[in-house]
Amino acid sequence: MSEEIRGSTVLPARREEIELRTEDGLALVGELSLPEHGEPVATLICLHPLPTAGGFMDSHVIRKAAARLPALARIAVLRFNFRGVSSPRGTSEGEFGHGDAERHDLAAAVRFAEERGLPERWLLGWSFGTEVALKHGLPHDVVGAILLSPPLHRTSEAEVAAWAHGGKRLVVVIPELDDYLRPEEAAVRFAAVPTKEFVAVEGGKHLWVGESQTYRVLSEIVERLNPRALPLPTEWPAG
Repeated sequence: MSEEIRGSTVLPARREEIELRTEDGLALVGELSLPEHGEPVATLICLHPLPTAGGFMDSHVIRKAAARLPALARIAVLRFNFRGVSSPRGTSEGEFGHGDAERHDLAAAVRFAEERGLPERWLLGWSFGTEVALKHGLPHDVVGAILLSPPLHRTSEAEVAAWAHGGKRLVVVIPELDDYLRPEEAAVRFAAVPTKEFVAVEGGKHLWVGESQTYRVLSEIVERLNPRALPLPTEWPAG
């Protein structure tokens, strides 16, 4: 017997409540999800959408990545609340930093992953989280960054162009029907990074609502972190 994987599905994993400590003295709340058995083959460090618009560590794509990818693809998922952000896990100290002070939050997450020996670290930014990744992710010891629905509101042309020379992979996932940056304009805005992997998702929207869009986004992630796990199952053994 098997059950269909749905939006509320939480697959088996080793889940640990964690606390990140930033260089400017703040405690950030988060969670680390690991494969139930064995070691992960790669690590996803999640940077959530805009806090002032309701973004937090439980924003649905990030929550579903943590709920599914340790079991389906042997990927460790580290998610946390940016400074000043609350969720059922708790509230991170500090206050919204407009994408600038959050550089300390990103650094704390990467440092935690390094200290835990988590392999093949990638940044996953969604909306506001892409701005933090683009502005501050390049100096860190990560394989690269996956950007979901980047609005490019806070990121300068120079900050984008720097990814052409940093030796890191950049995967840009653009929804066809995005509210802020659609594929044609995005191709122009990211033209300074010729090595980027550009993915235009037909019918996709900024919030990636619906199981088909979630499945597509998670598949794009797994294609970079552990392609041998594709195609992702759509069912899981019951019980």
